[in-house]
Amino acid sequence: MVVAMDGPAGAGKSTISRLLAGRYGWTYLDTGAMYRTLTLLATEQGIPPAAGAELGQLARNMEMSFEPLPDGTQKVFAGCREVTEAIRTPEVSRGVSEVSAHAAVRDAMVEKQRELMAAGNVVADGRDIGTVVWPDAEVKIYLTASNPERARRRRLELEAKGIDIPQEKMEAEIAARDDYDSSREVAPLRAAPDAVILDTTVMDITQVVDSVAEIVESRK
Repeated sequence: MVVAMDGPAGAGKSTISRLLAGRYGWTYLDTGAMYRTLTLLATEQGIPPAAGAELGQLARNMEMSFEPLPDGTQKVFAGCREVTEAIRTPEVSRGVSEVSAHAAVRDAMVEKQRELMAAGNVVADGRDIGTVVWPDAEVKIYLTASNPERARRRRLELEAKGIDIPQEKMEAEIAARDDYDSSREVAPLRAAPDAVILDTTVMDITQVVDSVAEIVESRK
């Protein structure tokens, strides 16, 4: 079974997908981390976000892997270098939407993602899993939440890492990213027609995981 978990930034996709995969003993695929790793490498190599052809080549040649940890989280590696924290900085967050919008980049990344998902029993999160990467997924969930709540979650996540960003600025960045992701020509952010839309604004993590698990059980 494949569970496709799509939605905008801050909706809780990564947390819910990881916990759901842990509940069933399945593989968790964080496709957002893949695009973030590409963005980090491009920044380090001086490749501008607008250079689609160069970014596509970098994506095709990029070596990255995930290492699951006992607590259900995972480390992210670019080659032999761990980049788990480096790909979550505000700089990477601001650049990842533009980097991931290029057709050459998405073609390369989708191919890698499909290879990783082919064995089945995967929970994959992103913005186009149910619409582009794996449209035949047995379960499609579109997680969302209000802009202020998503900004609050992201702000608290960064504060825990010593990065302080005002709520108003974070809300503006979230809104700008939503607009960019939804309006791009290639694989825009949108819910698949057959996806279950789940608003997590007033739900805690356990409630969301339980709700998604009920959907999974109904499709087994």
